[in-house]
Amino acid sequence: MMREIAVAALSTLLLTGCMQESLPPITQYTLVSTGISSVSHSPYAHKVLQVAYPQSLSLPMGVRIYYSYGPMERGKYENAYWASAVGQMVQGRLIERLSAAKLFKAVIPYSSSANADMRLESVIYDFSHHIRGDTSYAVLSIRFTLIDTQTGEVIKSKRFSYKETTPTIDAKGFVLALNRAMARMERSLISWILSKK
Repeated sequence: MMREIAVAALSTLLLTGCMQESLPPITQYTLVSTGISSVSHSPYAHKVLQVAYPQSLSLPMGVRIYYSYGPMERGKYENAYWASAVGQMVQGRLIERLSAAKLFKAVIPYSSSANADMRLESVIYDFSHHIRGDTSYAVLSIRFTLIDTQTGEVIKSKRFSYKETTPTIDAKGFVLALNRAMARMERSLISWILSKK
């Protein structure tokens, strides 16, 4: 009886060890900043911009990385995560990039107690990996709304959408392509803020 218990316990330990070894390691990803030049002249150089925490209409804003095989099929990578929540990552990246561009006197998070002249709100429509047969894309779609905080008036609003081909059909390939889409979006956002439309 004792021998049977010992054999069962040993078998369980060996099976558990084999199962743990066969699981791929968990990888955390983040958005990588690329260089942005400061603008030579900005009509908002004496204004303070507050960047609100991004909202989402349907996409969960946690640390999971999502993919889809079609409009009605969505999954999440089991061994790949964002290093921080999507909303936090996007907000931080926007503050960093807009500060580097020197469009405003200061760029602050929504949680700041400082007075702000303007607020940038955003809604994320898509921030996921689209796999369609043999093709694979990082899709980024965000609407930005610039608001006058003194009057509550909407100054302007625009949706930016990008699709970048991934180098590989996995989470790493998606993140590499998404970083390219983010860099394109940031350049377009800066030009749009400076434009009169």
